[in-house]
Order: sequence, then structure tokens, then C-alpha cells
Amino acid sequence: MAGHAQYQNEIYLRGLADEVPPFTTDPTRVESVAEAAMQPGPFGYVAGGAGSGDTVRANREAFARWRLVPRMLADATTRDLSTTVLGTEMPAPVLLAPVGVQSIVHPDGELATARAAAALGVPIVLSTASSYPMEDVAAVGGPRWFQLYWPKEPDVCASLLHRAKRAGYRVLVVTLDTWTLAWRPRDLDQAYLPFLRATGVANAFTDPAFLAGLEKSPAEDQAMAVLRWVSLFTGTDKRWDQLPFLREHWDGPIVLKGIQHPDDARRAADAGMDGLVVSNHGGRQVDGALASLDALPEIVAAVGDRLEVLFDSGIRTGADVVKALALGARAVLLGRPYVYGLALGGEEGVRHAVRGLLADLDLTLGLSGHRTPADLTPAALRRV
Repeated sequence: MAGHAQYQNEIYLRGLADEVPPFTTDPTRVESVAEAAMQPGPFGYVAGGAGSGDTVRANREAFARWRLVPRMLADATTRDLSTTVLGTEMPAPVLLAPVGVQSIVHPDGELATARAAAALGVPIVLSTASSYPMEDVAAVGGPRWFQLYWPKEPDVCASLLHRAKRAGYRVLVVTLDTWTLAWRPRDLDQAYLPFLRATGVANAFTDPAFLAGLEKSPAEDQAMAVLRWVSLFTGTDKRWDQLPFLREHWDGPIVLKGIQHPDDARRAADAGMDGLVVSNHGGRQVDGALASLDALPEIVAAVGDRLEVLFDSGIRTGADVVKALALGARAVLLGRPYVYGLALGGEEGVRHAVRGLLADLDLTLGLSGHRTPADLTPAALRRV
């Protein structure tokens, strides 16, 4: 057995020395395992959704409505999961989604995630709300994209983009659906918002344009720096006619994240964007929103030949990835599962979580009768 599936053999062989994995390989159990190991505030921040959690549940339920139809005698012994998306080569059509404030679950935060991803060749999408400056994360190496929470001051936005480009981030991912925080009961019940304690603000607090708006440094007056951060990064929605500003300050591919409606997808294509992420932010922003997977086919039909369509929200298993790819996604972004890995084992935990998903993807692809992600089409599925 070669490729990503080799991780299965490694685990079994280590069992001969009475060694078991660092934590469960069962994606349905890892959240409860992480909950037992994490503090209530950080766990609620990672696991929680908007309102009643209806959209979080809908994301998972949508995957259950699509079933794989395995094909036999397909010569799928040898598989190649590698692909290139927006100029970035990757060993499988999987990226690590932008998740902010990772130091709340492990002190090494994004640095540990970046080290694990770089060792596997898996691209990361670094959040604007990283616990560590983008340059420090870039120094780890590995393929990397930058996620932008679009600040309302143009000078700060331009400065962040310039820094990201200089630090080797290849693709800009602009999150559109989180210009203000949704009603999130898990965080509210704990009165837990890490940004107010100056966690997840490292990119701003090291940015010259941001610092230029302060009378004192963040070290001298943390409260005022935090207030400036809040005023810049929350509370202001943007407009379609502001997209050219991003193109002026970023000469690489631009992806819009949070698209759920085909008309918005068409507008993104008309605006010259290079890609989009069909996403509802893992159910964290609009309670009762359409499941991300339910939005995917219509968006692919609308714009799939004009830009790259990526997907996130609800990915837990290799089968989930296969289903999203079969419905037209070019790649998927993995979120909560690797963050639970980070909480449970730092760099090693992230590596275990991601290797497990890649092995599951590799095996599911082959056992359902396919050799490459490009072989997947809607014909591989039945809706039930």
C-alpha cells in the first residue's frame, strides 16, 4: 500500500509494539475527545455555531443525503490524489481552512499547524486573526495562502496585503460572511471573546499602518489597541464595487469565501475573481442557512467553467471529500478536525488528524472505483 493510505499500515504495524495513535481515528468521536481535554471557553469557540446550531447540523445532514455508488474492477490499485489549484501544487485536493486564535487551544497555535502542514505538503490558509504574525508562520515553510478579514481602513488593508505577498502567501482568500460576529450562544454563555484579551491580533499589532493610528504602542496601552482592532475589523459590511481595491493591491489569485447563492457566484466571476469558496463558515454566522453542500451543485453549474470553486463547512471524513469533489468542488478546506488535533497533540496532533483524513480519502477514492480526483463526477453519487 502506497500513498496517503500508507498511514493505515503504519498504525497497524506500530500496534505490534503496543503503540496506538495519539488520539482517536474516528471522526465522529474526536470532538468529544477534544472537549474532555479542552477548557470550556476555547472548546466552545471552536465547536460552536450561530444561534441554535441549526446550520452546523444541516452541514452534516447534507452529506448523508448523498451516497457513494462504488464501482468494481476499476484498476484502482494505484492512485494519484495530487492536484494544482490556482497555481499551488498540493498532494491532495485538501487545504487547512483559516481558523483564527489557534493559541487558545495550544500555545504553539498556527506555528504548530504550519509545521505539520509543511511536513505533509498540505497548504494552509492563514487567518488574519492569527495568534502569530504572518511572517513568523511563513518562516516555517510550506505552501501558504492568506485569508483576509477586510479592515475598513484602506491603508491597513493595503499594508496587510503587501506583507502577505512579501512573505510568500500565494493566494488571497477574502472572507465575506463575517464582517460582524453572529449571535453565538456558546461564546456568550462563557462571555468568551479572545480578541478582547489581545489574542488573535498579532497581524494587526505588528502592522505599521495599524500602529500609525495609535498614540501609544499596544504594549503601553493594550486596551486602546484592542479597541482600534475591534473598530477596524468588525461592524462594517463591504460592497461589490470595492473589489477593485483588492486587485490593485494583490497581483495573485483572489478567492471570495462565503458564497452560497449562484447569483453571488456569477457576480464574483463577472468581477474577475479567480475562485470562490462555497461556505457558510461552518455554521458559525447565519443560523438556519442553507447547508454548504446543498449550495454547491447549483454554484458549480453557474460558474464552474469561469473560476475555481472550492468548498468548506462540514468536512469530517474521506467520504465527505469525495462527495464534495464529485459535486464539482476543485478542493476542500478542512477546519475543526485539525484544530481538535492541535488541541490534543500540538504539531503531532495536527499531523495525525490530517494524515488520517488523507488516508481515509485515498482509501475511499480507490474502494469506490476511482484513481484520481479528476475521475469523480456526479455519476459517482446517488441522492437519497
